Order: sequence, then C-alpha cells, then structure tokens
Amino acid sequence: MFYFPGKNYSLYCRLLHANKFTALKEKFWNIPNSLSLYRLLAFPFILSWIFTRNEKLVSIFIAISLTTDLLDGIIARRFNMKTEIGARLDSWADTGTYICAFLAIYFFKWDAVKPYWPLLFIFFSVWVLSYIIVFIKFRGLVGLHTYLFKITGYLQGAFIMILFLSGFYSWLFYISLSVGSLACIEEIIILLLIKKPVTNVKGLYWILTNHAY
Repeated sequence: MFYFPGKNYSLYCRLLHANKFTALKEKFWNIPNSLSLYRLLAFPFILSWIFTRNEKLVSIFIAISLTTDLLDGIIARRFNMKTEIGARLDSWADTGTYICAFLAIYFFKWDAVKPYWPLLFIFFSVWVLSYIIVFIKFRGLVGLHTYLFKITGYLQGAFIMILFLSGFYSWLFYISLSVGSLACIEEIIILLLIKKPVTNVKGLYWILTNHAY
C-alpha cells in the first residue's frame, strides 16, 4: 500500500527541494570554514617546502594546520556553526594536511619511523582504500566525521607535532596509528552501508540503528 501526501503534496515537494539545496544556502564565512580554508590554501606552500627540504617551515606550518584542524571542530560544535559545506571543506583540508604529513615524515623523519613501517603501511592502506571507495561510490568526499576519526585526529595531530617539534615516541605512534586504522575500517564499512552521501555521522552504531541512512 502506498502513501500519497494529498493536500500536503506541494509542501512535501518544497521541503524536498529545500533540503537538496541546503548546502548552497548555508552561511559560508564563519570561523570554522575560514580555518579549513586556511589549511587548503597552506597545502601547496607546505608541499613546496617539503620538496625544497625546508624542514623548519614545514614543521611550523604543519603544526599550525593541525592546530586549526582541532580548533575548527571545537568551535563549530560549541557555537553551532556546523554546516554541510563546512564538513566537506574540512574533509578536503584534512586530506591535504594528511598528504603533507605523510610526505614530511618520509622526507624528514623516516629514519625514526622506518623500524615501525608495518603499522604505518596498514594505516596508509586502509586510509587510501576509504578514499577509493568514497570516490567510486559518491564521486567525491562526503565528510563522515565519526567520533573515532575525531579521536584519531587529536592523537595523530599530537604525534606529528611532537615528532617534528620534540622527537619520536613509539608508544604514541602505536596508539595513534592503531586507533587511526580502526577509524578507517569503520568508515569503510559505513561507506559500504549508506545509500547516499551523509555528513557528520557519529559512527557505525548510529548507522546500524538509524534506518534513515
């Protein structure tokens, strides 16, 4: 038996149409989006400093990018500035920061990390696989932002900043990469389960218990 909205059909269509273009109508210029935009704009500069072997500038600006990544999420949640476009912008900015971090570790800190390469390889593999799946299925990033990946961001951000500003600590390496690998595996499962792009998903449990996804 099919339900037909009757008198409310026009209202139903308008709501559907409004939801489709919500991201376009959202306010773009707020503090979290500006911080994400900064990371995107900083990406090519950090990349150029990596290839010109300017470790000092790379260390400083990766630390700044990681700090802004921490701040934009906190500010967005605290002051209710979360938006669809902000979630997608943050995902692109995070991708650029991760690329820079991987390259910086390889060019400047590989001697310290090399003995532990299997765990780094596992994390890198599942991270890349999550990107392959989301681009094949949805033709772009969706910005899931699970709780586990937020924890990963804090841990790996701390590890990378400490690595470049202080030194290598194996225990922090193991924790940040292990949690990061689990976060990527969770995102892969979520991407395989959802039927349409969604943003700011809490985690796999909420996907399984919410049939709207």
